[in-house]
Amino acid sequence: MKVKPILVRLPDGMPERIDALVGKNKRAEFIRQAVEAELTRREKEKSGSSEK
Repeated sequence: MKVKPILVRLPDGMPERIDALVGKNKRAEFIRQAVEAELTRREKEKSGSSEK
């Protein structure tokens, strides 16, 4: 997988909440999946609103 590292600032406590759910070693994967899901949702929403 080609990836580009970026810096993302998260509110205090959010990294710990992620770690509690998925484990510290899965944090980046969780964030990638969450961003991908939100992009897909917004793209679908946008394409649906442009058809009206």
